Amino acid sequence: MITIFAFQPILLGFLLPPSAQLATFFITLVIAALVAIMLDLVIFALLRSVFRQMENDAALVSLNVSRLPVLAIFLLLSLKFSFNQLDAAPIINGIQQVLDALLVLAVTHWITQLFTQVVISYLREKARKTEAVWDDVLVPILERSIPFLTYLIGVSIFLQTLGVNLTGIGLAVGSISVVIGLSVQKILSDFFGGLVLLVDTPFKFGDVISLNGSMAVIKNVGIRVTKLYLIDTHCEVYTPNSSFGGQDIINLSRPTPHYAYSIKIGVRVDADPITATTILREIVMGHPDILGNIDEKLLYIDKYYSLNEDKPGNSSKKEVARQRILAEKDVNKQLEKIEEAFENMIGKIQVLEKGGLESEEIRKIQTNYLEILKLVGLRASGERQGRKQRTRVDEEKETALKDSLIGLIRNWYQVWLKDPDLVVEDQTILPEEWEQKIEVLKAKMNKLYQIISNPGGQETRLDDYTTKFMEWMHENFKESQTMWKEPKIRLNNIAGSEMEFTVKFYVDNIRLEHWERGYRVNNEVRREMVRRLRQAYIYNT
Repeated sequence: MITIFAFQPILLGFLLPPSAQLATFFITLVIAALVAIMLDLVIFALLRSVFRQMENDAALVSLNVSRLPVLAIFLLLSLKFSFNQLDAAPIINGIQQVLDALLVLAVTHWITQLFTQVVISYLREKARKTEAVWDDVLVPILERSIPFLTYLIGVSIFLQTLGVNLTGIGLAVGSISVVIGLSVQKILSDFFGGLVLLVDTPFKFGDVISLNGSMAVIKNVGIRVTKLYLIDTHCEVYTPNSSFGGQDIINLSRPTPHYAYSIKIGVRVDADPITATTILREIVMGHPDILGNIDEKLLYIDKYYSLNEDKPGNSSKKEVARQRILAEKDVNKQLEKIEEAFENMIGKIQVLEKGGLESEEIRKIQTNYLEILKLVGLRASGERQGRKQRTRVDEEKETALKDSLIGLIRNWYQVWLKDPDLVVEDQTILPEEWEQKIEVLKAKMNKLYQIISNPGGQETRLDDYTTKFMEWMHENFKESQTMWKEPKIRLNNIAGSEMEFTVKFYVDNIRLEHWERGYRVNNEVRREMVRRLRQAYIYNT
């Protein structure tokens, strides 16, 4: 007993650090806690008030995401520093090892949150402003794969920090992977088939395709299967990527969401074919959701009987349609002005660029281009980057946008959104579609402005760049005239007591109305044909 009491002070000295070190330890912890509180209350609060004033929310989101991880990392580092004040001992070394492992987890979580909440959001925004398809597909893949890989690496380092030997585990996993790989060749085939689809990008999410005679919507390209939504049956189908990639994919949404329908209808053989053709043309031209000459549409829309069927609680279809057609007419007139201005500028460039462009000639071209920017609703504004002054293209102020192309387009789709046939999701689809086109238009016009301002060795190709931009406007933005998409009426055959006519027309956007817009328009046109031909006593029953 005497011996035990004699060794007790020595044993306590071994287990507990000296009182001076303990005092330093606790003082360090208190200081770290106070600094953490100040960091949270002062720095984060101050930065939050500053970041809220910025137009882009990336900085504010980064701050909110970083708050807890940064505080956790700071406290863990403070604990490590505090324990460093104590003499080295097995238990102290063990605690330090655990703190290192927790630091790894905190940093891993922080990086993952920054990527998913900030980087992915930024990439989505950039993808929305481009017309490329691959980035719309790539972003969801990165969103799923990068966090998984980050956590996998983080957990591996966490285990290694705790002293776990991963060599044996790695060999075991490798051996198991070989065995599994031999037994899941079909799954691997589907996986690489999905990669091929993502590389080729024959479609983007939301595109309407034709699949075995049915219309389907691309919902998701997964690791093994592609998820499709079948419009007719309102169900989802999961197709293995390997087999899906081997099919001929007919994309109905590209190059534009306009889709052609054909209706065959019989007319009495003793009827005047010119009269029958006139009636059929008035019908298809008078429907507001079919592409065609706007002046003719305004002329014939009042004759459309089915448009008189107002739905309770909604605006009149005929009245909203008339407003939308008039708004589109304003857009097309502005497009014609812009096209004419570009053609004049191209003519001047072709004259001036012979023998190279002088500074004065470049300024003349710039002046012409600035006038075009004004028609579009854009302006050249300068911003200082270090010692250099950089000029870029931005939107005009809202007051100046009203009569510009951008302002007229926004007015057009806002009127379109009042269409009583549209569904709730269309309130998002239409603005997103046109705002993305506007962003791409701004980016392309900015790029063309930079080339015009500083052509360098490309001064003899300014007319080519401008012509290519005009081609993009016609094919991917909006045409001022759609002559080749006008409705067509053809007399196909005369047999017995019947003349057979085929009427072909384009529905303006088949993505709307939960992809049912084309079916509805087709049905309304067919009903109106029967009604009007019967009224004229020439319908062949």
